[in-house]
Amino acid sequence: MSVMAHLPALQVVVPLMAAPLTVLLRQRSLAFAVALAASWTALAISMLLWLQVEAGGTISYAIGNWPPPWGIEYRVDRLSAFMLVLVAGLAAVVLPYSRASIEAEVPREQHYLFYTMFVLCLTGLLGMAITGDAFNIFVFLEISSLSTYVLIALGRDRRALLASYQYLVMGTIGATFFVIGIGLLYLMTGTLNLADMGRRLALVDNPRPVLVALAFLTVGLSLKLALFPLHQWLPNAYTYAPTAVTAFLSGTATKVAVYVLIRFYYSVFSESQAFGIVPTEQMLLILGLVGAFAASIIAVFQTDLKRLFAYSSVAQIGYIVLGLSFHSVNGLTASIVHLAMHGLAKAGVFMLLGGVALVMGGTTLARVQGLGFRMPFTSLGIVICGLSLVGVPGTAGFISKWHLILAALERGQWWLVFLIVASSLIAAAYVWRFIEAAYFREPRRDIGDGRVPWSMALPAGLLVAASVAFGVYSSVVLSSASAAAQMLLGAR
Repeated sequence: MSVMAHLPALQVVVPLMAAPLTVLLRQRSLAFAVALAASWTALAISMLLWLQVEAGGTISYAIGNWPPPWGIEYRVDRLSAFMLVLVAGLAAVVLPYSRASIEAEVPREQHYLFYTMFVLCLTGLLGMAITGDAFNIFVFLEISSLSTYVLIALGRDRRALLASYQYLVMGTIGATFFVIGIGLLYLMTGTLNLADMGRRLALVDNPRPVLVALAFLTVGLSLKLALFPLHQWLPNAYTYAPTAVTAFLSGTATKVAVYVLIRFYYSVFSESQAFGIVPTEQMLLILGLVGAFAASIIAVFQTDLKRLFAYSSVAQIGYIVLGLSFHSVNGLTASIVHLAMHGLAKAGVFMLLGGVALVMGGTTLARVQGLGFRMPFTSLGIVICGLSLVGVPGTAGFISKWHLILAALERGQWWLVFLIVASSLIAAAYVWRFIEAAYFREPRRDIGDGRVPWSMALPAGLLVAASVAFGVYSSVVLSSASAAAQMLLGAR
């Protein structure tokens, strides 16, 4: 059998095998080379899988030739292929950036451990996106989470250790809730295969245990995706982790958690009687709006740019959840597109801020005074990514915001259109805080001249360019997301 037939397994196996290899090599240059090769190979595999799904439909891969639902199934459909490309693509961009970035943020003797944890985290995230087995999702969730705790704690700031511990506590609670929900579903259906579980739930007469499982899964995943008000771990984790870690996590970790929530809602619970009993859509609508407004307002008053954009991530997650609440093709398309567009823009912002911290000695607003004159290209990149977060036309963020508005108009909810626009204006306010400091204040005289290494500038510039390119030429992302939304809603 050809290698092409085993691409779903290789998607996970390649980065997984790279992890022990980096530990055995120990030498940081060799560890970097292995991790880089693994991430680029994972990207190539994800692209091939995406092309196969576009051409021939859903791919089902039975681990060990045990057919589903008896064995573990790796299932690649339009949505999972979309997520695989996003996660692997951001890993392939962040990893070259990380080599120079961690020089100033991680002790040299721990560099090989950084690369080990990075590819383990990548393994977990890719596994969550590709597996069709509920318990397998929990296993990969733990792999990604445990490696993430270590990555955050590698920061030189002692507060990174506290942030990691805080995330460990909340992440453990979330994982516990998640596995309890899976256990209840298994008791009710006798299967762990997601597709089979969805079919059997439709035949369950007693919805009460299913309601409890829905509640446990929703709360557990909401902790992982940092849905307001269960977001308390995120600001500190993003602020004090090494910049490369923040860039990777902001673009992938919370997005994969949203993907898992979408997968359970639309593939497992979609035909269950329990799903119609609980006002899930109304709850998601309220939490999404409150998160978008509250986190944006908090961001306006931050004095450190990493913390400011960390709260911005909580707000953007609010928009993603808001799209889910519409239960329509446009709403779900907006959520899926925003997963990608926010991932690109936010990873780009944090990568640029890593260069700012290297040259200016920090990322506080006081430190970046006059940055537009000292580092014009970096400043312009931060502004462009910020405009994408606001949803300005011509940027990637506009596409998802526009579909959110279309979804609200479909339901005749003009008041919701007003709230979406109003919350975006608050986002413009916190982006303006950077613009004011960078372009309307005198440059600091106590900062020496410095340059951002090309290995940091080039990957960051690539994400900035992508945030513009996908805003102008959005057809590929939009068509892929729309097809995934139609697939999910068509199954209901």
